[in-house]
Amino acid sequence: MIADWPGLKAVALALDLPQVTLATPWGHEALKAHGRMWCWWSPYADAAVFRADPDEREMLMAADPETFFLHPHYAPHALVLVRAGRIDPGWARARLVRDWRAAAPKRWLKDWDQAQTG
Repeated sequence: MIADWPGLKAVALALDLPQVTLATPWGHEALKAHGRMWCWWSPYADAAVFRADPDEREMLMAADPETFFLHPHYAPHALVLVRAGRIDPGWARARLVRDWRAAAPKRWLKDWDQAQTG
């Protein structure tokens, strides 16, 4: 299980995806993909922040409230928090790849996908 920001950052960087950069928005280290926030640890709770639309967020929190929760700061956004020490690395990798792809410009992603299979 991933227990902290260095662990999550290591998992994210090990994916070796292009267009990922280190940034320090609001004074806290984070990773950006294609210039957008992609992977970060909450400064409000000891938890990772992941993208999740409101329906998915509610489903995750209902299914496993010990793992998934919401801090009031993130309530208006399509995000969910995952408690430190309860982040499954496989789940995190799949989620990060999904979010990386969602942030990519469609034309760029099409060319990148073709290069990966060619």
